[in-house]
Amino acid sequence: MRVLVVGAGGREHALCWALKRDTPDATLFAASGNPGTAQLGTNLTIQVGEVEDVVEAVRQHRIDLTIVGPEAPLAAGLADALRAQGHPVFGPNRAAARIESSKAFAKELMRRAKIPTASSRTFTTLEPALAFIGRHAEPLVVKASGLAAGKGVVVCAHRNEAARAARAMLAEGAFADAGREIVIEDFLKGEELSVLALTDGERLLLLPAARDHKRLGEGDTGPNTGGMGAYCPVATATPGLLERIRREVLEPAIAALAEQRTPFQGVLYAGLMLATDGTLSVLEFNCRFGDPETQALLPALPGMTRHLADIAAGSWTPVERTLVATRAAVATVLAAPGYPAKPEVGAAIVIPRDLEAGTLVFHAGTARDPDGTLRVQGGRVLTVTGLGDTVHEAAKRSSDACELIAFPGKTYRRDIAWREIREERAGAARG
Repeated sequence: MRVLVVGAGGREHALCWALKRDTPDATLFAASGNPGTAQLGTNLTIQVGEVEDVVEAVRQHRIDLTIVGPEAPLAAGLADALRAQGHPVFGPNRAAARIESSKAFAKELMRRAKIPTASSRTFTTLEPALAFIGRHAEPLVVKASGLAAGKGVVVCAHRNEAARAARAMLAEGAFADAGREIVIEDFLKGEELSVLALTDGERLLLLPAARDHKRLGEGDTGPNTGGMGAYCPVATATPGLLERIRREVLEPAIAALAEQRTPFQGVLYAGLMLATDGTLSVLEFNCRFGDPETQALLPALPGMTRHLADIAAGSWTPVERTLVATRAAVATVLAAPGYPAKPEVGAAIVIPRDLEAGTLVFHAGTARDPDGTLRVQGGRVLTVTGLGDTVHEAAKRSSDACELIAFPGKTYRRDIAWREIREERAGAARG
């Protein structure tokens, strides 16, 4: 099988790694890939947003399966273009991808499908938005409706912060087209959970729940980022809770998309908030694998990628309802200094060859000089995944490896999975 993975981040490196693990004889290509994917296959010098160039590359390289990693090419219609030419692709069409590319669309879909979510209003002009903010309880959340690379959500403790965020988006173009429409919603308190499901538009196969740490600083402080780390499994995500999420969130979303003739084929990501009283609410839907959740999930799910090919080929007959992680995994993001506002790039990176067994390093914002020197090229530079029999063991492997990898000003959190580790220790003490 000849497989093309579209994208250039840590998620795409993890997908290529998992494909090679599950199908060693596969021939891999990545567009545009990174130094990590180059170790597993062939990088193509194609920008992910160039839909026609990707379609031509699929034809030229006789690709049997295309897996689209990021949301932007899905929103641009890459899956539509490939299917129109008869090429199997894993990922939703442009219309179904609106569940991520338009938060306003997602909110309306949830309202119609009676999917639990925070109360909200959508605005395209500033004055009504400011008037609504002036009456809204504190805290509150302001979101750019469009795609903003994971940075378009502003949690505001006070109304004046929300007013500044709305003004920045609607009047000052802080997120360009992504912020020309905004969603203002109630702030929800609780524990976040990421649940992803593979689907052919009718059936669902749930992956183990993961938890993402979006804040830059330890103790979940500082600005929101694209994600500073993730882990799985999550003890609070019991089989009963996952079935409830299937019944109350994922199945209604898939059914609502099918009813409006935009069936969703690919992976549907539900970002959830679980309150202390058991109330479940959807924070967001994504139309693709999460980053960095993918770097934690795939190493813990051997054989998972076979489902992607079957879904793309229209021959999927899943037996399981939910996949179970074989090991615990903790993924820690190493970020450039200045991330997320103004990451500093260009520094040389040193990755020791003798990292402990059970440790994986996925490239994201990296590039190689002509002389082979690995350098920082983006905000999130590497994701370091540790595996273990417990989350605590996996977290230690991840953190130990992060200490050994060197580049000036590296930034990372040493407390990824802290809640889970605390519960593991409490359980051990009670035992």
